[in-house]
Amino acid sequence: MSLALQNVLTGVAASIPSPSISYFDLGPVRIHIYALCIITGIILAVFMTNYRLTKRGAEPWVVIDIAILAVPLGIIGARIFHVLTHPGFYFGEGKNIWAVFYIWEGGIAIFGALLGGAVGAWLGCKWTGIRFWTFADALAPGLLLAQAAGRFGNWFNHELFGLPTDVPWGLEIDSSNPAFPPGLAEGTLFHPTFLYEVIWNTLGVLFLLWIGRRLQLQWGKLFAVYLIWYSAGRVVWESIRIDPSEIYFGLRTNVWAALASVALGVIILWVQTRRHPGREPSPYMPGRGIHDGQADVQSQDSTSDFVDVSEPPLEVTAGAPATSDAPVSDGGTR
Repeated sequence: MSLALQNVLTGVAASIPSPSISYFDLGPVRIHIYALCIITGIILAVFMTNYRLTKRGAEPWVVIDIAILAVPLGIIGARIFHVLTHPGFYFGEGKNIWAVFYIWEGGIAIFGALLGGAVGAWLGCKWTGIRFWTFADALAPGLLLAQAAGRFGNWFNHELFGLPTDVPWGLEIDSSNPAFPPGLAEGTLFHPTFLYEVIWNTLGVLFLLWIGRRLQLQWGKLFAVYLIWYSAGRVVWESIRIDPSEIYFGLRTNVWAALASVALGVIILWVQTRRHPGREPSPYMPGRGIHDGQADVQSQDSTSDFVDVSEPPLEVTAGAPATSDAPVSDGGTR
């Protein structure tokens, strides 16, 4: 093996370098790679959710109508949550309060995005007639995929890394970075928590697709599994991060938020399993659907994540002509 190749392989094995740029200029417009990562994640989530909702029997691209409300409210909620949990960044003597709006510099919180996005999704579902829990289940794998893509933005921004480490995959952070802990030697490596979460979230996508198909999880149960999976991992990654955070009873605010999300997921799973042991009759709420206010439940392949519900057979009495105008029952709402 040549000395040059050996040096390259040694360098690769020794650490993970941080990107040399975090933005680029396109004419007079500055494009932040952090924003591109978030946009990429949103696009991936929309495409995956559309596929899953359409497979369930919803109108193609109805997800766009829901996303129009869910995405902006999710971003607003994410920023508000971050600002409220990091007040020292924005308020006080010498701070620039207008930095609250500098979202391109980083600083959005997934737990705030979940809260704001849930409100937007609920409003969008009321608007389109899609059942909220049907949408949530269809969204869950794509949401994890979006979060995996978004974490690369933290890498480009050189932020949210973990404790110092000597593992071969340690992350390089320039000592001139304001987030570099004082007192540490130049060249100190840190846990790449962004990468840990990318791997965890990607595995979570595969797990959700598998268990959703295996157990036919509906009525929000798959979304509950998402909350448990993501938040359990977040407790670990958040515990080794060293970026500033408010501490309550010895734990960072995001650790508390993750623990609360795990508990919420368990509650949703338990309640919905008791309330809805069967299958959803339609992706639409009663009286809503693709055609003339009626749910248009399409036949599904037996390998689908969802169970097919076909129109019940017509009853024909003696002397009465058969009609195809009988209303389709959606089985009721529980």
